[in-house]
Amino acid sequence: MKGKFQELISDSKPVLVDFYADWCQPCKMQAPILKEVADFFGEKIRIIKINTDKNQEVAMQYRIQSIPTLMLFKNGKVLWQQSGVASKPQLINLINQHI
Repeated sequence: MKGKFQELISDSKPVLVDFYADWCQPCKMQAPILKEVADFFGEKIRIIKINTDKNQEVAMQYRIQSIPTLMLFKNGKVLWQQSGVASKPQLINLINQHI
């Protein structure tokens, strides 16, 4: 997954990464918000979900210590990172700054 992940975040359009786990209740709250954000932006951004239990190497590389953690990448660079549930307006405002 590590090489594939690098390829995914190297896109020229913003890539929002959701580090989550299936057992995490706040992660379950974040999922429908991300769906709404994805619907709002359409093809302008990419949203990917990384299960930290199944992709521990990637989670360790980015020092993910709590979940959900959201990270915004563009051209392989981290533009923003936050742990905890993020609201739809917060994410839309953030992404609009980087489109």
